[in-house]
Amino acid sequence: MSYDTSLVIGSVCVAVIICYVAISLEQLIFRQKTARIKKLMLCVCGMTFGFAIWAMHFIGMLACHLPQGYSFNISLTIISYIIAAIASTFAVWLTTRDTLPILRLILGAMLMGLGVSGMHYVGMMGLSVPDQMIYYNIPLVVFSVLIAISGSGLSFWLAFKYKNTFQHKTSYKVAVSFMIALTIVGMHYTGMASATFYPIGDVIHATQHVQERQDILLFAIIFVTSLVLVSAFCVAILEKRLEERNLQLVQANKELESLALQDNLTKLPNRLFLVEYTDALFLESNERKSRTALIYIDLDRFKSVNDAFGHHVGDELLVKLAQRLYPLLGQGQKLIRIGGDEFILIAERVNKAQAEKIASLVLQKIQDSFQISGKEINISASIGIVFFPDHGKSLQDLLINADSAMMQSKEQGRNTFSIYSHSSDQQLLSRSQSKLINDLYKAVEDQQFILFYQPKFTADYQICGVEALIRWKHPSLGLLAPSMFIEGAEQTGLIIRMGYWALEQACMQMREWEEKQYAFGPIAVNLSAVQFEHKHLIESLEKLIKKYNVKCGNLIIEITESTAMHHISSSIQTFEKLRNLGIKLAIDDFGTGHSSFLYLKDLPVDELKIDREFIRNLSVGSKEEIILESIIQLAIRLGLVVTAEGVETEQQAEILKRLGCQQLQGYLLGMPLPVDRLESCYPVFA
Repeated sequence: MSYDTSLVIGSVCVAVIICYVAISLEQLIFRQKTARIKKLMLCVCGMTFGFAIWAMHFIGMLACHLPQGYSFNISLTIISYIIAAIASTFAVWLTTRDTLPILRLILGAMLMGLGVSGMHYVGMMGLSVPDQMIYYNIPLVVFSVLIAISGSGLSFWLAFKYKNTFQHKTSYKVAVSFMIALTIVGMHYTGMASATFYPIGDVIHATQHVQERQDILLFAIIFVTSLVLVSAFCVAILEKRLEERNLQLVQANKELESLALQDNLTKLPNRLFLVEYTDALFLESNERKSRTALIYIDLDRFKSVNDAFGHHVGDELLVKLAQRLYPLLGQGQKLIRIGGDEFILIAERVNKAQAEKIASLVLQKIQDSFQISGKEINISASIGIVFFPDHGKSLQDLLINADSAMMQSKEQGRNTFSIYSHSSDQQLLSRSQSKLINDLYKAVEDQQFILFYQPKFTADYQICGVEALIRWKHPSLGLLAPSMFIEGAEQTGLIIRMGYWALEQACMQMREWEEKQYAFGPIAVNLSAVQFEHKHLIESLEKLIKKYNVKCGNLIIEITESTAMHHISSSIQTFEKLRNLGIKLAIDDFGTGHSSFLYLKDLPVDELKIDREFIRNLSVGSKEEIILESIIQLAIRLGLVVTAEGVETEQQAEILKRLGCQQLQGYLLGMPLPVDRLESCYPVFA
């Protein structure tokens, strides 16, 4: 069968041009917002693609030197176009979906390929030649269908993969247009090559003649074309599968990120979520000049539940509590678990009365009995309420004040709530100096102090020790922070007795944790300048170490930079004596002095604690980052462990880890807690 070369080229050009127009029209679907217009554009694109297939077919028919007197059946010709249009509409719908799974790709390729083939052979059925019949070579017919299926699959994949690129790069549209046109052309001319016209009644001779005239070269070309298309289709399938797996990995990573912000036990948001959420919330609250309430919930005597019934019952209690409180949340409210038995309820745009109503309802719900493992468990809670920005402009300040308000509720008899006020600070400041001294004397005599422990974490967020922080349980003013009484204690010399009390309590606690096999050590204790220079310091520490059998390295003494640099030569001697006792040494608040770098090389210390002022405004590219990089690298080269204090945000933590900081400490990771709450929040075992 011979062809008119110009018409063959014309058929190819027509197919490419119409396919390009159809692809351009397809992009309009992505820009439409209404479903009705999208459906209309879908039909227009399908009809345009169908016309490309149909037009190429009949121009190719005209290019063929057919026997004289041929004609076309109008009905079958129209049906052939309908088949092409339906198949093309399906193809456009397929490539405009959000996803293209492998099964849908294979199914679509088969249906489209069969549609193109169906259009061709129905069109051939519509060809009428007087006294002639058409004989089809079955292998070539199969090859033509394979070309249609594989080419359609590859075209689908290319169109879907680069659908968002078409509107920016014409070259991609041209490439896909050529691919679709090649599929149509390859299928058509392979189908035409399979057809031979013979006079009616000469079927046997026709069959023999066709076998003799089979063009080996044509067959080879068709075979190679088919192989290339099938191979390309297989590659497309494999790459599509790889993309799907990558998509699954991306989805899995998103789920892991979500889990990192979720408490494993209660499925409530966790402390990391609290930090991220409040960063955005506080900015929004500042813009709209609104108040946000933080309702700090701490269960009363939760440790007793664990001791009496076991930790599994305690865990189930927390789960049921979360399930009970969660339905209470309204719009703009979040319930967050920040620690063992500690929760934060955030309520946006509320006033004092509304916050009190929420707190009362929470207390009421908690008081209802819990049925766990056949046991009836009754528990209560103490609540502290603070407002942003009235009681603090940062999360750290709000949590400190909320904790203070919560402790006030416990002092009032538990099972109640308190709103934080500055009155306790004002009351203390208004007291006379003599009265304050008398209170401190009595506090020392009655041991009105308690140690809180703030955990320190490695770069991968594993507990690597705790810092002991003293608090004053004032009979009338409640729990007081060190800033409110340390200066007075130093002026009176009471700091000596308070310091030795703190050291002994820390040593006693270390031994207790070792017996329980808790992995909270080592314990760091702060020494004031007065106590550091006390003549009986070494002797007293030696007795404590022997009394409580403190292992080497389990006790860390923290000395402020200014104290260490005051008398550098005597400080070095004291440091050497302390190290001989098996005590590790840390320089606290590093960076606030004037001679830090000059004498750091001479100080026999183990740890360097960077002052929180360097961390407060730390951000990528900031001056603080440049300074910290120098400090950290210098300390590491000197063989020191570097700890950053005051870490409050995830960004600060990431920068510090990137700079090489080995230990992190701050409200992002853990607050100062009494022993029972520390053990319930961080149940780590050796």
